[in-house]
Amino acid sequence: MNDKTKGRLIVFTGLGKGKTTAGLGLAVRAVGRGLKVLVIQFMKARTDIGEYKAAERLAPDLEWRVRGSGFIYPNDPPSLERAKVKARAALEEAAAELRGAWDLVVLDEALYAIQFGLFSAAELVAALRARKESVHVVVTGGSEAPAEILELADTATEMRKIKHAFDQGVQAQEGIEF
Repeated sequence: MNDKTKGRLIVFTGLGKGKTTAGLGLAVRAVGRGLKVLVIQFMKARTDIGEYKAAERLAPDLEWRVRGSGFIYPNDPPSLERAKVKARAALEEAAAELRGAWDLVVLDEALYAIQFGLFSAAELVAALRARKESVHVVVTGGSEAPAEILELADTATEMRKIKHAFDQGVQAQEGIEF
């Protein structure tokens, strides 16, 4: 494949706000250019968020799958085990879809799943390496992407927090944070 038809791997990571937002901005751009896009959320469990509602408007060109268990409590083994089961199922689903008919697949918060030990970076790398060559992939999340993911990436951006409203006690706002 030439550079114009080979799928790219794009990573958005870091402590700053905007990783999911950047991935979804790319998804909207792709839909605008006639590409078929799949978003799989590894951690979030809600469908009452703005992104999900927007995806419904962009269907069938953008499909959104919420697969997470929500907040994870590392000191609560049952919570962690539920999250692990859901994340592993989402990874298997993603691996299959990466070999399918999508032009772009966004693996939202997959790097957080690795960070929480729900599956390994090596397992995600295997899925990414086995993808159809023309499929573009965006992987988001984590305070720092694992080295093996960054090595495989064509483009990687680290979001760095300079200032965040939450630090001043400002609550999340509908349409801005969710």
